[in-house]
Amino acid sequence: MIIYPTLELFNGKCVSLTRGRLDEPVIWHVDPIETARGFAEAGAEWMHVTDINALRGDGDNNDLTLEIIRAAGIPVQLGGGFRSRDQVARWVDHGVGRVVIGTMAAHDPDLLRALAKQFPDQITLAVDIFEGAVMTDGWRSRSSFTPEAYVAAFDDAPLAGIIVTDIDSDIAERDASLSVITALAASTRHPVIARGTVASVDDVARLAYVPNIAGTLIGRALLSKDVDLAKALMVAQTGTEPVAEFQ
Repeated sequence: MIIYPTLELFNGKCVSLTRGRLDEPVIWHVDPIETARGFAEAGAEWMHVTDINALRGDGDNNDLTLEIIRAAGIPVQLGGGFRSRDQVARWVDHGVGRVVIGTMAAHDPDLLRALAKQFPDQITLAVDIFEGAVMTDGWRSRSSFTPEAYVAAFDDAPLAGIIVTDIDSDIAERDASLSVITALAASTRHPVIARGTVASVDDVARLAYVPNIAGTLIGRALLSKDVDLAKALMVAQTGTEPVAEFQ
């Protein structure tokens, strides 16, 4: 299982969101560049960056993101406000390992499929869930799609994976969130990356036993030092023990 240490960028600062509320970011007083270097030095093979300003549509953190990509020296998975083919291609040219697409997929599913074919294993689908429905436009608009039907619509696309976030739950209610993510992981052939379920290293160990969970994003728990990245990476790389089948 891959650990994706995560930075969410807002006005040049590292932040965390609570239940997807874009207008109430928690600000962390850390240097984004040095934090990214620290992730790599701890042994991370990937990291994830979300540009909250781009997601909100009120600017971007492009220069800072480029610095992070260069400084980290490991592949970066980038999300936040991708709305066009040219935008995706530009960031791939800039060296991003994967691009995360959310709202664009809901509004133009054929474009998502075309991008997945153009950039195989470099397009990740974001599925943000609130009260049983897929949310779009930076978690502000409720769509008519159920998560299961939405994911099934892209079964034939060569996606790198699917990031699943249960916005309805928060880190304090991660058992409920894990249940939602587990059910969706069982319904798709694509590898699933869980988001918002890790508050301790024990949570990483639990995720390792869930079928088709290929990774997890960890942001707030790393910045608050509730999770030690080196320990989390060690747990994620440890093979799970056999589980007995009961009749």
